[in-house]
Amino acid sequence: MQLQDQIHDFGRRARAASRLLRQCSTEQKNRGLLAMADRVESMQEEILAANARDVEAGKADGLTGAMLDRLTLNPKRLAAMAEGIRQVAELADPVGEIIRDWTRPNGLRIQKVRVPIGVVGIIYESRPNVTSDAAVLCTKTGNATILRGGRESIHSNVAIAKALSAGGAEAGLPADAIVLIPVIDREAVRIMCEMDQYLDCIVPRGGKGLIETVVRHARMPVIKHYDGICIMYVDKDADLTMAEALVLNAKCQRPGVCNAIETVLVHRDVAEKFFATTGKSLLEQKVQLRCDPRAFEIASRLAPGNAQLVSATPEDFRTEFLDLILALRVVDSLEDAIEHTETNGSHHSDAIITANSATAERYLAEVDSATVYWNASTRFTDGGEFGFGAEIGISTDKLHARGPMALEELTTYKYMLRGTGQVRP
Repeated sequence: MQLQDQIHDFGRRARAASRLLRQCSTEQKNRGLLAMADRVESMQEEILAANARDVEAGKADGLTGAMLDRLTLNPKRLAAMAEGIRQVAELADPVGEIIRDWTRPNGLRIQKVRVPIGVVGIIYESRPNVTSDAAVLCTKTGNATILRGGRESIHSNVAIAKALSAGGAEAGLPADAIVLIPVIDREAVRIMCEMDQYLDCIVPRGGKGLIETVVRHARMPVIKHYDGICIMYVDKDADLTMAEALVLNAKCQRPGVCNAIETVLVHRDVAEKFFATTGKSLLEQKVQLRCDPRAFEIASRLAPGNAQLVSATPEDFRTEFLDLILALRVVDSLEDAIEHTETNGSHHSDAIITANSATAERYLAEVDSATVYWNASTRFTDGGEFGFGAEIGISTDKLHARGPMALEELTTYKYMLRGTGQVRP
């Protein structure tokens, strides 16, 4: 079978499954989710063996340590995956929610009701947990999903999708509600993007190149985030002990994820103390600091000859490193920090550290990003941390979803009208 015919067949099967899935009750969907979680646990050995193949191939291909961390599964992470599925089963089902209900003067009753989108395509790279997160959230909201993962995680994705599909089918859900395209041919991305007769929307999760490819070819709505260029501003009124903890967490805990910071802006009044404390700690954590001239002068004076100190280029402040690399700039004011963030950031997750509430509120109001923080790590931009359960991605779009995209964002709405014979005069 030709690749296009194969993928179109997946599309037809998913479309048929979506019609059946949207008829399932919340209880039926939840039973399916719990069965999926059980299957992930019972197939642990098979999934971990598949993942080991991907990790070995990734090492041979020279993937960075951060990328390998995103790729790697272990018993603890698989247990968390299963627990995450069970948590989604416990969440309220948004499908069927009446958003608005009103009656016109002629007696015509109108209801605005949440419904599934239909068939959701997910194209993603390297992180096999996305297979579970995406499929589970789509199932909960009555959407069929077509998954196409990256080459780096192909064996892991196939094994996880097999477990999820089998668990759902055992519990009575449509077997084709979760479909994974088991090929790594890049042509599959173009074919998916062009089959608007089967896909109602598409969600790309990955690097800028992948997202630009999807946007260029897609014939259906795309929900995306481009880069995770997250920026943290250390204000002149910042608690520098707090700043050290927040910067280290946001950069070093998991540098390869989209909500890790890539740039720190430091007010000139506290720059010397910041580099003496937080700067020193970052160097101890083996973070390469790419500094603007003022930051470089201060840092070099405090750590002379340190090879981890590098002069920044303008492009460094517009780069998602996804590694232990951090761009640093000294700014003169809050206005400078906001201007830098609006000009160079990706409007994903940005933060201010300050004890001045007026300054913080201005920052929160003027920084136009999906999530904006005051005195907290950007690492909280996550569906689970927001109390949404898993997430399908972090959207930097403004329509139809923004920020962590979870259950509610996987629904649309329709109007249901009930009359008693009304005709329009």
